Amino acid sequence: MAANPQISPDPNGKDPAAIDYLALVRDLTPELAAAAQRIDEERELPQTVIDKMIAQGFFRLLLPRSLGGAELLPAQYVPIIEAFARVNASLAWCLNQNSGCSMTAAYLSAEVAEDIFGRPRGILAWGPGPGEARTVAGGYNVTATWAFASGSHHASWLGCHVPVIEANGQPRRESDGSPAVRTCLFPKAKTKFTDIWHTMGLRGTGSDQYAVKDLFVPEAYTLRSIARNSPETRREPGLLYNFSSLSMYAAGFAGVAMGCARSTLASFIELARDKIPRGARKTMRDNNVTQSQVAQSEVRLSSAYGHLLRSLEEITEAVRVRGHLTMDERMAIRLNATYCIHTALDVIDMLYQAAGATAIFNENPFERPWRDVHSVSQQIQGRQAHYETVGAYLMGLEADTTWL
Repeated sequence: MAANPQISPDPNGKDPAAIDYLALVRDLTPELAAAAQRIDEERELPQTVIDKMIAQGFFRLLLPRSLGGAELLPAQYVPIIEAFARVNASLAWCLNQNSGCSMTAAYLSAEVAEDIFGRPRGILAWGPGPGEARTVAGGYNVTATWAFASGSHHASWLGCHVPVIEANGQPRRESDGSPAVRTCLFPKAKTKFTDIWHTMGLRGTGSDQYAVKDLFVPEAYTLRSIARNSPETRREPGLLYNFSSLSMYAAGFAGVAMGCARSTLASFIELARDKIPRGARKTMRDNNVTQSQVAQSEVRLSSAYGHLLRSLEEITEAVRVRGHLTMDERMAIRLNATYCIHTALDVIDMLYQAAGATAIFNENPFERPWRDVHSVSQQIQGRQAHYETVGAYLMGLEADTTWL
């Protein structure tokens, strides 16, 4: 089946790239805020919310226009993730994960991309884990168990990145001797799930474990994992697809952390207006330390996030002229994203402490973003080791480019 360029997430056929997604986020905000406790308790996003997000095209933000996607550029996309995270970080995390996965469509044949993503509910999710893909006639038999499958509860397709084992039992190697890893895609109905997602934060992501055993995956529904960032194998010509999904994950998850911090700062300012700490005579707002903390929070968040967005805009324009992303630019995205995550973490920690005992109660708007941002920082995208990678590169040393 050929790709249908008439597919649109908008019922009136409006150009997906012209939709005001931030306005749609604002429309969803009351419902999301009301569902926050339920999302945490049920450890997944409500189906009513998912239905509205599908109808409004949110899971098609990074899909090619040939599939009815918006194909948004990085600096257009990240503010949408940040806006959602101000209301619910779990939803923002899932959306970013599913959106990054959807960029795989640019490397699949038109027919396969249509099969996976052509329907409004064509949503892909995946996670890390051990496994293997054994070569057989026409494809691979995949056996593996994976975890951290954020967004899998509402996905229709799942994927995995697994080393290839030849028919003779020997691992396949790339030209440099490294293991040949293949990304395999298959319907979610063919997998077995295990409920493991009992966590401190990001509870609503439903990042459970899933497994398959000797599942046949046709060759056309697989691709070399390193090819997902290779211009030689890319089918879609759009400017967006010069960026790797890893760069988009990094920038998007930085938006998640920033959204958590922004909501915390807004809540703290509101709290400081009326709260009179025990033993004090005036409200927190009248305290010099509190005033300084608010100002420092504002400048740190606006500086870190503003620099990320400006760098994404500048890099995008450079790529538009040059036609490809450089290693310098990939490093810059990773560095700026990591800095945003840890700046958000530091600001939330400071404001959480300053809020006093108020912050520890579930009914108050401090503990959930505190839990969520700490979970963001513990994930691969937020780890401190990224500073080492970029630092080594800046000093002319050999750097690990695995997560670029």
